[in-house]
Amino acid sequence: MASTGMQIFGFVLALLGIMGAMVATLLPNWKVSADVGSNIITAISQMQGLWMDCTWYSTGMFSCTLKYSVLSLPAYLQTARTTMVLCCVLAAMGLCLASVGLKCTRWGGGRRSKRHAAIASGGCFVAAGFLCLVPASWFTNEVITKFLDSSVPESNKFEPGGAVYVAFVSAGFLFVGGSIFCMSCSGKRHGPQDLVLLPPPDKLLLQQQQQQQLLQQQQELQHQYCSLSPLDNKTGYSLQDYV
Repeated sequence: MASTGMQIFGFVLALLGIMGAMVATLLPNWKVSADVGSNIITAISQMQGLWMDCTWYSTGMFSCTLKYSVLSLPAYLQTARTTMVLCCVLAAMGLCLASVGLKCTRWGGGRRSKRHAAIASGGCFVAAGFLCLVPASWFTNEVITKFLDSSVPESNKFEPGGAVYVAFVSAGFLFVGGSIFCMSCSGKRHGPQDLVLLPPPDKLLLQQQQQQQLLQQQQELQHQYCSLSPLDNKTGYSLQDYV
């Protein structure tokens, strides 16, 4: 029961992790314009994400521009796009496997197959957490490096946005959920490995009695057939009776 509860807890954490990874992938605020120096009082606030760049104006208007060209993007941004998409795909596969490997579910086969499915789902969650952590770390490093660069104008300096923090938290959820699934089924189990469905005791006893009776009848018929003499096997009629 304890491992079942831990599996459900890990499933919830993994579900929160994949939801956070999807939200972070779509959010446009991976980095936001920094309010430093003479740029504290500004009429424009800029945000940049993986797929679009958005701008807030002092009039309340909001406009976004999609990044259509992939080759023109820097390497860290291309890597962030690819890894975040792979993270969402792997996490989704892990959820499918986890729903089969949960001990509280009826589908998925016996204990051995459920254990294998749970371990595979845990591996998917851990890999998805790693793929979510890499772009968040690399993106943060690039933003901080350019922020501390004195050659960059203050109007072009950015700081990490909310999407980066969501990605870090989602990676943590995926790591913890995957670890729980791997540890909950890593130990050896005693007893039968697969679930065998047996009939009730009354039906099982009745089946055994019927089999014994059928076997006795077969033995009696075989004994009677072997005890017959060759003369008994002949018919009692002869051809002379009809001629």
